[in-house]
Amino acid sequence: MLTADLVRVKRDGDRIAVKPLEGKQRERMRVIAGLYLDLAAAHVGLTREDLEARVGEIDVSPQDRRVSDGLLKLVLDRCTFAQEEGADPAMLRREVFRRAAAMRRAEEFDREAALVESAAALGLDVGDLDRLLFADLKGAQKLVELDAIDADALLELYDRSLGQAVLLRAVRVEVRVRAGWPGAYRALFHRLKFLRLLYVVHPLPGDEGYRVEIDGPYSLFDQVTKYGLQLALLIPALEACGPWSLDAEVLWDKDRKRLRFSLEGAPKPVDRPRRTQRLPDDVAALVEQLRKLETPWEVSAARDVLHLPGVGVCVPDLVFVHRETRAKAYLEVLGYWSRAAVWKRVELAEGGLKQRVIWAVSDRLRVSEAALPADVPGSLYVYKGVMNARKVLALLDR
Repeated sequence: MLTADLVRVKRDGDRIAVKPLEGKQRERMRVIAGLYLDLAAAHVGLTREDLEARVGEIDVSPQDRRVSDGLLKLVLDRCTFAQEEGADPAMLRREVFRRAAAMRRAEEFDREAALVESAAALGLDVGDLDRLLFADLKGAQKLVELDAIDADALLELYDRSLGQAVLLRAVRVEVRVRAGWPGAYRALFHRLKFLRLLYVVHPLPGDEGYRVEIDGPYSLFDQVTKYGLQLALLIPALEACGPWSLDAEVLWDKDRKRLRFSLEGAPKPVDRPRRTQRLPDDVAALVEQLRKLETPWEVSAARDVLHLPGVGVCVPDLVFVHRETRAKAYLEVLGYWSRAAVWKRVELAEGGLKQRVIWAVSDRLRVSEAALPADVPGSLYVYKGVMNARKVLALLDR
């Protein structure tokens, strides 16, 4: 993925827009992309330093430098580099440096002699020791695999990555989406949860889809980079859903000025998600705990979107069905979401949501279970650290 410093934007007042590759520059960059990909393929088994040295020999004009740097970043992202197996460079250095230090104290320092003595003590060839001594440095890592792609596909990836990189600087994002098939909304909301994005869903009038408000990475106090990368991964999920538009407030330039950024797109022909979708790690761990206990409740990934007109939407993670009575209840994990998201769920329960829901909330949000009245068909479960399966079962039974 591109970083924000590799993005070219055009500015119009308080708005910025990305500049996809076009015309003659696109043709020039197709050639550069092909060269980078050919070099990467030819350097499988060689070091990163070797690859970067050859890449540096390619002549790129100043006007194309930022774009070429972005293409190179995307090529390197598709490379798998690894340290040579069997080597413990830190241990090798300690042995060599210990002997070298002793030689210096005796005023008899000789690099070759230090290597020879150390190699003999370690049972290594001198040449191998010299090569492995700094094998843990980034440049010494070997290219072991390349995820192949052609030049045209790399240029398309570059164009998509421009918008993703801008979102790394987002404070707030609003998405409007209308799905092209029934399960698309659930798949999109599942992806939002899996990426641990902080969002609120609002249904649009009629059959016009949903409006999703998402906190940007620069609305947080920590984990800005990690959250920003997760937000950027939202775009492929939108492309798999239906016609969409995105409007964001971003902090741009060195002075972090607040500017507006917009994107829109039509659905792309992609495979529909499999019915079995991966659960977030904490939810999957809870399911594993539950299935080890003797319980009358069947548990599975939820597929429903619970909607209370005029109030809001709830997207549960799990659904529970009682084996005998067939009573049904849901669990939505809010985890470390904002306190505002919790109060929205309280409004849903108090406003007349008919389904029975347990909302699991981390104690870091400083919310009391008593915030939800006992006479509504729902419960707040405030947990510390990880969710407890027995506690969830007790709430289900109640």
